[in-house]
Amino acid sequence: MTILLTIIGIAIFAVGLLISIAWHELGHLSTAKMFGIRVPQYMVGFGPTIWSRQKGETEYGIKAIPAGGYIRMIGMFPPGDDGRIEARSTSPFRGMIEDARSAAYEELRPGDETRLFYTRAPWKRVIVMFAGPFMNLVLAVAIFVGVCMTFGMQKQTTEVAGVQKCVIEQSEKREKCAKGDPVSPGQAAGLKVGDRIVAFNGEPVHDWPTLSERIRSTIGPATLTVVRDGQEVVLHPELIENKVIAKDADGEVIPEKYVQAGYLGFASKTVIEPLTFGESVDRMGGMIEDGVDSVIALPSKIPDLWDAAFGDGERKADSPVGVVGAARISGEVMNLDIPAPNIVATLLLFLAMFNLSLFLFNMLPLLPLDGGHIAGALWESLRRNVAKVFRRPDPGPFDVAKLMPVAYVVAGIFICFTLLVLVADIVNPVKIS
Repeated sequence: MTILLTIIGIAIFAVGLLISIAWHELGHLSTAKMFGIRVPQYMVGFGPTIWSRQKGETEYGIKAIPAGGYIRMIGMFPPGDDGRIEARSTSPFRGMIEDARSAAYEELRPGDETRLFYTRAPWKRVIVMFAGPFMNLVLAVAIFVGVCMTFGMQKQTTEVAGVQKCVIEQSEKREKCAKGDPVSPGQAAGLKVGDRIVAFNGEPVHDWPTLSERIRSTIGPATLTVVRDGQEVVLHPELIENKVIAKDADGEVIPEKYVQAGYLGFASKTVIEPLTFGESVDRMGGMIEDGVDSVIALPSKIPDLWDAAFGDGERKADSPVGVVGAARISGEVMNLDIPAPNIVATLLLFLAMFNLSLFLFNMLPLLPLDGGHIAGALWESLRRNVAKVFRRPDPGPFDVAKLMPVAYVVAGIFICFTLLVLVADIVNPVKIS
């Protein structure tokens, strides 16, 4: 049964991946056609074509490897300085430029001169290239907000779900008490499962973030008011300093980072509650902010990733994962001992995070990513407008093809990083609980 559920989870991820890729490319396709650019191909996947159909001037198809997709637009790059589309050079770097330029004019037909990508105004090219990542962002927001407002999100309360019997530094990552561990303040004060904390040091508390912050900022005697069996009971714990997991300014946990703070020693009860539209959007904003931070932090994660793949390093929970790792996680989600609605919600949220990652990654201003083409169009617009202001000759289209040697270097780095993540996903995968 476990193997079957894992296979189902992987299959669900594969379908979600294909839909996300197709949705991304649909953004490019629809806007390109809107601006009159001829698009000979719309493909989901790479490698050999396993199905295709010609509709109008565009061939639509699915390829064997579901690791990406593309549309082929005529005239992605302008002709060279000599006005020729095809040329050859003995310089390897110049050859890259000429190969890219030549490929951009494959399947050129009579009448296509007015339907070339590079002839469109820079703002139109920005829209075409931005439309793909934007579709992923739209899908991510729609899924995330939909799940938040219907199924709900986990929320910690001030009710006690468990009392720690002894004091253990959270960095030790153990649950069982060892000989010599002191009794936890909560246990010593008589805190019990089911107690609902309503006041701390005489001040009312209505939510977990407020209570958590007050506990962390207190070391020494404290007064705890709880509701037990419908009656208010006052406890007098002696809070101590302990090494606990760090939190950011928004109260969110910072993985693998610990601080010294006040400690009571109990676990709060977690419930799942639907959020309002405003709360859902706010959560989505935090998710986007975390995603941006993760993209920026990618280079710093390479050493740990290398140790996890080729050494005896631990694979951290926030480690980057690739398609294989993501598929594996989907299989694990299907085997979690949680209700079916929770599994569906988890898979949907995972798909939302994947689409958000596609948006952020593709917006990097580096060729061959969409962000690189957007940067090229914006630079062309800037220098043309500057020339117009100073009454200089129009510099013409910016030749993005001249950046292809840099694009090949960037692509090489991405491929190496992808292979590193692939090895880590196979030999030391990220696991969930």
